[in-house]
Amino acid sequence: MSVWINGVLVPPEEALLPVTSHGVTVGDGMFETMKVVEGRPFAVRRHLARLHRTAEGLGLPVPYPDDELRAAIDATIRASEPPVGWVRLTVTGAAAPAGTARGDGDATVVIQCGAPTSWSAAAIVITVPWPRNERGALAGLKTTSYAENVVARERARAAGAEEALFGNTVGNLCEGTGTNVFVGVGGRLRTPPLSSGCLAGVTRELLLELDLPIDEADVAMSELTGIDEAFLTSSTRDVQPIASIDGRSLPSCPGPLTVAARQAFAALQARTFDP
Repeated sequence: MSVWINGVLVPPEEALLPVTSHGVTVGDGMFETMKVVEGRPFAVRRHLARLHRTAEGLGLPVPYPDDELRAAIDATIRASEPPVGWVRLTVTGAAAPAGTARGDGDATVVIQCGAPTSWSAAAIVITVPWPRNERGALAGLKTTSYAENVVARERARAAGAEEALFGNTVGNLCEGTGTNVFVGVGGRLRTPPLSSGCLAGVTRELLLELDLPIDEADVAMSELTGIDEAFLTSSTRDVQPIASIDGRSLPSCPGPLTVAARQAFAALQARTFDP
């Protein structure tokens, strides 16, 4: 797999960052991961729009215009040995002195590809006790500061689960470590609003625009014991049913609302690459 770094395609072993990169020393950066379908990235426009929202929130400018980034994404996919399942664009802070202060240079942009990700037919998930801060400076931003997510995912793995779900500081459902969450109750779907602190997922956004019975509404963590069905969404898994939460099997997996969402999203993906 070739890697594009600051305008040049190189072998992975030549894609180097300085040890003083702010992305390395303090996790100061942002990223977007796009699904690749038949050699083409899906929903690039929305991913780049979210990249700029994160850049604004971080105060870390993206040093290339969108047309150059699109061309670089396409070039990296073409230069990578198939099958390519995803492409990731990462922007890291410039080299800087030790500590939190940023350096004066430009950020580094890295684009890399990978093989398709294999997800289970239905996910076993757990909840974790560490709340998301829905009022924090990074709430809803797609940053590279993922250590909290790693810790939660490792807890899930140790429990034999595939994903971990976070609540927020007021006890409402927020998101997974790399997913948005939809729950089904009484014939309708609910997904936490952005005010919960969750990421504005691209798959989530697209589902909300389809003709589906979905409400953006808070879901108390205590309500998870009474839901009929649920699913996870992300750019590489699309719509993945949830089989159980904290050891409780859901009554319906995949439930009718999950099946409808999965079919609608697959139809969208089949008719356009850049919705």
